[in-house]
Amino acid sequence: MDTQQSWAIKQGSALHQEMISWRRDIHRHPETAYEEVRTSERVAQLLTSFGLEVTCGLGRTGVVAVLQGEQGGDEMIALRADMDALDLCELNEFEHRSCRDGKMHACGHDGHTAMLLGAAKYLAENPAFAGKVCFIFQPAEEGKAGARAMIRDGLFERFPATQVFGMHNWPGLAAGAFAVHSGAVMASTDSFDIVIEGQGGHAAMPHLGVDPVVVAAQVIIALQTAVSRQTDPLKSAVLSVTTMRGGEAYNVIPESVTLTGTCRSFCPEVKHQLERLIQKQAHHICEAFGAKATVTYRAGYPATVNTAKEATVAETACLSLVSPDQVLTDMPSSMGAEDFAFMLQERPGAYIWIGNGDQEGFRGLHNPYYDFNDDVLALGASYWVALIDQLLSR
Repeated sequence: MDTQQSWAIKQGSALHQEMISWRRDIHRHPETAYEEVRTSERVAQLLTSFGLEVTCGLGRTGVVAVLQGEQGGDEMIALRADMDALDLCELNEFEHRSCRDGKMHACGHDGHTAMLLGAAKYLAENPAFAGKVCFIFQPAEEGKAGARAMIRDGLFERFPATQVFGMHNWPGLAAGAFAVHSGAVMASTDSFDIVIEGQGGHAAMPHLGVDPVVVAAQVIIALQTAVSRQTDPLKSAVLSVTTMRGGEAYNVIPESVTLTGTCRSFCPEVKHQLERLIQKQAHHICEAFGAKATVTYRAGYPATVNTAKEATVAETACLSLVSPDQVLTDMPSSMGAEDFAFMLQERPGAYIWIGNGDQEGFRGLHNPYYDFNDDVLALGASYWVALIDQLLSR
């Protein structure tokens, strides 16, 4: 880790120990999308005790707090952390393991919440800046679009931030390191269902019907060319068929088969191209075999794309904390998705990664043995402070 000379919150300090305590308490009591009642109550209680102005209930269980700097000023900078857990059974055996069967903080949102709480407490005690800091504690990042829900509840109308920043821990990246992207960070994520209706019958007499299993196989094979042969190879995309459901017996050709899958991309034109290709190939192939296709395509999270100016601001904040070799600006983007993308569609901003550790024993995100690395809590909270020092100092 860094020498900490420029860190607002030092490793092993009393505030660092408090963040560890908060983080482990949240980890022990995981709550999934829009059920973060205990978590949001605990967050609101702590923010109130720091002397912040607290608003609850945005996006159902979201919490927003505002801190006015002692030098006055109206410019508002928003900092966001997510609070929700996953529907996953934890396999760790440490003392702070989940006490709720089938729910687990396997993505580090407990750590994200603790880091932003730590920054809020430090800034409340050291408000030597001009302007306002808006601390956003968001529910339902894991597939339920809590960011969009908060925006629809008037987040940026009620709290008119000029810029918004987010951060996520990243296993595989060394603890003490950051990754900052100047453009796309995470991909958009869409899902699709293809229902193929044939004509069921006896498996020994396939010529008397239309076998939707065979048609589905042809559709799956054809869809692989949507990326490999029909998408610009310089524009990344992923199309995966992930489930195939149909049939109940060895000797019965089913009446229908359902395929489901996901599409990932970084630019809107590829996203729309994939949707058109899925519709076209499914319908045409089914028609050729005498079957019928019904395609349902659902737009999910858009791509998470940093604005250039704010990415530079984030990079500068990171460089104020650690050495240049610990701030990666060329790390590949991820095909994972993040609903912070909705906030970046509303305001300029940047979303960065903080290393969770690359040593043996640090598990990946969404793994039943995952745990947030408490050693990076002080650095992550110090990053938030460094951003405010940079953006709101006179």
